[in-house]
Amino acid sequence: MCMSAKTPSLLGGALIIAGTVIGAGMFANPTATSGVWFAGSLAVLLYTWFSMLSGGLMLLEVNTHYPHGASFDTLVKDLLGQGWNIVNGIAVAFVLYLLTYAYIFVGGDLTAKGLGNLLGSEVGLPAGQLVFFVVLAFCVWASTRLVDRLTSILIGGMIISFFWATGGLLTHVQLPVLLDTQAAEGTRYWIYLAAALPVCLASFGFHGNVSSLLKYFNGDAPKVARALWVGTLMALVIYVLWQLAIQGNLPRHAFAPVIAAEGQVSVLIESLSAFVPTGSMATVLSFFAYLAIATSFLGVTLGLFDYLADVFKWDDSTTGRSKTAALTFLPPLVACLLFPTGFVTAIGYVGLAAAVWTALTPAMLLYKARKKFPQSHGYRVYGGLWLVVWVFAFGLINIAAQILSQLEKVPVFKG
Repeated sequence: MCMSAKTPSLLGGALIIAGTVIGAGMFANPTATSGVWFAGSLAVLLYTWFSMLSGGLMLLEVNTHYPHGASFDTLVKDLLGQGWNIVNGIAVAFVLYLLTYAYIFVGGDLTAKGLGNLLGSEVGLPAGQLVFFVVLAFCVWASTRLVDRLTSILIGGMIISFFWATGGLLTHVQLPVLLDTQAAEGTRYWIYLAAALPVCLASFGFHGNVSSLLKYFNGDAPKVARALWVGTLMALVIYVLWQLAIQGNLPRHAFAPVIAAEGQVSVLIESLSAFVPTGSMATVLSFFAYLAIATSFLGVTLGLFDYLADVFKWDDSTTGRSKTAALTFLPPLVACLLFPTGFVTAIGYVGLAAAVWTALTPAMLLYKARKKFPQSHGYRVYGGLWLVVWVFAFGLINIAAQILSQLEKVPVFKG
């Protein structure tokens, strides 16, 4: 399956990144950041966005020293050794397989309901999962260009549905609610920081796509860097507007039922309706969530596909891509059909495992690469040693926050 000779567009690459980043997980952000509230959530989102973007750009610089298509396996094995490559490989596979599994489950459920409404009769969950899976998996197997095209269409639908759903909320934002001016004197916000960090980290994951994009853009690293900037900034804007829509209308003290329901969208909308008209918001947000799951599935599996191709050194021929596709898609599909709710326990550890290969590994790779390739005249990410330390520390802080949250050793906001 050969790539077209036509030069891919910057926007296409940016949309692949934005589509990977903006998943249905964004619905958890207002709940996870309700403790630190709006000003705190802005600070956390900006800190996370800059750190995750920097980690991605570090991977891009390191990638330029290796053949196109080289992913984590080649880079980590060469620069950090086989021991760390095993640790990193387990973390990459755990996160990408688990997310693929979760997207097949949730996307399949929504597909089954949609088909049921269309056909006027009930459609089983396995049938919905297979339809959702086959259509999108074919696109990833076929080529990155097809993923680019489909993602562009889906993102367009996401943006329209997002503003359709939240337009009314954004025009009703109340500053006293947004700034929590009614809070009792001495109310504390920053003590709830640990609960917010890992959720925001999981909302900015795209690092599995860096080598895919470099290959797709035929080694044009500066263009890939611009795609990473534009794609992640698009996601950041959507996230900030979503925080504004929710935390500007639903008072902090009214978050208790939403937190108790673990951020469930239906409960969030029900709570909102007591303060502002929500109209058809639930229906439109379901449509948005479906498109978000589809674009995230495409982005995540594209990264996993290219990672596995690098691990097993399978080429870009039809046979090579078919073998890679089988290993990419069949395990999560089979797991999803056999154990439809098994991911609930493991999903809590996605942020912890992701911190390993989105922060710790990129920082260490860049440090080693600059020692090994001191005379490089290719793409170079901004910052020197301070950026390496910043991103590495960001990873450690998130791992600590995740572990302390799991052990219930940090304050948890209950509303």
